[in-house]
Amino acid sequence: MQLKNLLLATWAFTISFWAWNMIAPLGVTYTESLGLSATQKSVLVATPVLVGSVGRILAGALADRYGARVMFPVLMLAAAPFVMLVALAGSLDSYVLLLVFGFFLGIAGTTFAVGIPFANAWYEKSRRGFATGVFGAGMGGTALSAFFTPRFVSWFGYVGTHVIVTAALVASAVLVWFTLRDAPSWRPNHDPVVPKLVAAAKLPVTWQMSFLYAVAFGGFVAFSTYLPTFLKDVYAFDLTAAGTRTAGFAVAAVVCRPLGGILSDRLGPKLVTAVALGGAAVLAVAMALQPPLEIPAGIVFVLMAACLGLGAGAVFTWVAQLAPPARVGSVTGIVGAAGGLGGFFPPLVLGATYDEASHSYTIGLLLLVVVAAVAGTYAVLGIRNRDAAQASPERRVPGAR
Repeated sequence: MQLKNLLLATWAFTISFWAWNMIAPLGVTYTESLGLSATQKSVLVATPVLVGSVGRILAGALADRYGARVMFPVLMLAAAPFVMLVALAGSLDSYVLLLVFGFFLGIAGTTFAVGIPFANAWYEKSRRGFATGVFGAGMGGTALSAFFTPRFVSWFGYVGTHVIVTAALVASAVLVWFTLRDAPSWRPNHDPVVPKLVAAAKLPVTWQMSFLYAVAFGGFVAFSTYLPTFLKDVYAFDLTAAGTRTAGFAVAAVVCRPLGGILSDRLGPKLVTAVALGGAAVLAVAMALQPPLEIPAGIVFVLMAACLGLGAGAVFTWVAQLAPPARVGSVTGIVGAAGGLGGFFPPLVLGATYDEASHSYTIGLLLLVVVAAVAGTYAVLGIRNRDAAQASPERRVPGAR
């Protein structure tokens, strides 16, 4: 029962992330058809990330009240029309409409904040790293989108591709409604949403984990959305080739996310987080040097994805350990929002700092080096075990989630 529900939630997250990432794999196509500048392109690619990030705050709080069985279908059905509206905007060659509908497409990205408390409720504390890691592997929806979306466009047409993804969202919402079950130990939290979010925002763990997750998961989101453009600009790949390599990047991160949770269960999330972020800083330096294809460049990108996946899995194991059970959804919403916002700004920075003359993103990558190094240092020196005791006395309330 545990595993069945965990896998169902992971699938709901996966298909939602595919929908959330519908624009990025076609970014090169939009750029050519609309004549976009580097900045316009980066804004278009990053826009769905915004709502998918900020919306997690509310989605997490509502998950505490209504549970995943309700919230997954609601969010997937709410996002489905905007997949088709994005297709309409693209067919009309309207940059403004792509931005508007892409903004609301971000609703699909909020499902993350629903699944983390759901997974926590189904598993005991010693296995929550495994549970959140497996659920977090649903971010592989970005890999599916990067690999299949360009191919679907060539096989089924631009509009047909969006119809397929819309149908998959609706079918998945129906499947979840009829087969998913919240954990027996789960109890709805009927506290008013705003005070609940304020209470979560007062916890030190919320902001500590938000910073670390903004770097780890934000780095993954930024690369998975902007990598097709990056590879075209730096290595002159076409749309399909860039999508294939972006999918490989996402798969590496997806595989390593549950590994990050499992290793954190055994070695502690602090060590895994620090190693992952330190590795990301080193690899960003290597990327800035524009290594030749396919080796060593391919190895560098895969290792970067592995580090970001390990880091994301470790951080949410840390959240599961430190967050008060009755506040997991609210804390997850804020931390998840920080992770998404961490993926919103890097594409904008990369677009703004792109050197067209040398086809390089050196400045943006060096900024990543600094941020990852600071975050890794903070994980080691800035967070102490006693922070768990500061979380809340709710941790000891019988029956609390």
